[in-house]
Amino acid sequence: MVVGGHAQAAAGDDETERAARWTELQQSIFGDRKVETGPALVTMDLPDRASDASLVPLTLTMPGKDKIQGLYLVIDDNPAPLAAHFVFGPAADPDTLKMRVRVNTYTNIHAVAETKDGRLVESAKFVKASGGCSAPMGMSDQEAMQGMGDMRMKFADSKPGKPIEATLMIRHPNFSGMQMNQVSRDYTPARYINKIAVTYGDKSVFTMDGDISISANPVINFAMLPEGKGPIKVVAGDNQGGRWEHSFDAPAASN
Repeated sequence: MVVGGHAQAAAGDDETERAARWTELQQSIFGDRKVETGPALVTMDLPDRASDASLVPLTLTMPGKDKIQGLYLVIDDNPAPLAAHFVFGPAADPDTLKMRVRVNTYTNIHAVAETKDGRLVESAKFVKASGGCSAPMGMSDQEAMQGMGDMRMKFADSKPGKPIEATLMIRHPNFSGMQMNQVSRDYTPARYINKIAVTYGDKSVFTMDGDISISANPVINFAMLPEGKGPIKVVAGDNQGGRWEHSFDAPAASN
């Protein structure tokens, strides 16, 4: 999913330069498809200045969720700008998504909603951060890879007929390829989750195509419609051929 060919930003870039870069990225990602500027179908909540650029919390809220079938997350000036592409299935309640991302420099972040009738509608927010993609893990590569692919899922208390809110946690270092091993002084090869598929019974909740801009040990908060039957199944894969699968029992609704 790396989108190459655009100039790396500097902290002093002005709005004109950022707008030119976004025009270039639109062509790289969406080709000739038009990207509309509003009214926004997605709102973003994240810090104006990141305290930890390798773990930036991001909340995406979709007030027009009934119109939306997919979502592109673009961190304009990251080395791999297209951070994630979500496609929502019939079991999804795409009201809110939460995750943690890497932000490498001062940059615009774009959330582009794809509607069920094929429109692309953008929203944007400017964020100040530095070095999120090259920040070391703070442990050896071997320690970072221990338990790779382990999964957990937590559920919020649910009420009958209400969406099931879930938090998916996957153990994976999501090495960016830009991190230097603090012992050997060599760069750790890129190894990151590039695909997640969640199903509820026989229905898709979402699929996500990801890249190095997703933080280590990915955590994704999402919601599902309550009428599903059967387990919640997660299948994850990475760019080096790793594949992991886990099933979770759906929670019983409380009165």
